[in-house]
Amino acid sequence: MGIAGKKGEVLLEFTEEIRNRFMKVSPAAIGHHIAGGFMKAEIKPVTDEMKVVGPAYTVRLTERDSSALYYALQKAPKGSVIVVDRSGDHTFACVGEFLAEMAKGCGMAGIVVDGPATDKLALKNSSFPVFCTGFSPVTSIVTGTSGEVGIDIECGGAVVRTGDIILGDADGVIVVPENFMPYLEDAEKKEAAEVKRREELRKGMIYDKREDFDVVKFFEYGVNQAISEVKKNECGY
Repeated sequence: MGIAGKKGEVLLEFTEEIRNRFMKVSPAAIGHHIAGGFMKAEIKPVTDEMKVVGPAYTVRLTERDSSALYYALQKAPKGSVIVVDRSGDHTFACVGEFLAEMAKGCGMAGIVVDGPATDKLALKNSSFPVFCTGFSPVTSIVTGTSGEVGIDIECGGAVVRTGDIILGDADGVIVVPENFMPYLEDAEKKEAAEVKRREELRKGMIYDKREDFDVVKFFEYGVNQAISEVKKNECGY
């Protein structure tokens, strides 16, 4: 699947190999390096075991009408993550057991909605990833009166465009920057280093300070003095 840039150009092919590589890293491994593009902490998977990755296909639902969501399921490329902007509504659930089953049948990779879902127990027993802010006993209906697809939306405080890479697990959801390969490669290195550290901890290593930054020296030395020394060393004054 080609990932479109801001002017419609294809930036990079999101292959099954890349999908599998993303599934082996955590959003946190990428979240360490981004200043934006992360969704609010309220958006979480129905179960901690659920993980999702794939190109976004965006939907904006307004009022109580969810017809655009059903339209998106028919039009989105297989492997897409349906990302739903609920336009501030936190009452009516637009995703439930059978909507999720339909999304699965249409080949979607998952659903992320900035609002509640319903049928919590059924969704927990499903293998299809659904991310939401909570649960509600009242639902949206199909009236065919509103809604949009394939547009720039806001979900959980993050701007999402169709084609953006979505990565979510038990910690939450991020929108991976469009030039995603450097972030993926760095995340893979970080995950590998953490595997090594866990093994060292099992063998008795005491992990009691950072190795890459001496915080004690920094704070005890004095911030202003440290800045002065850096300027002296790098600028010669």
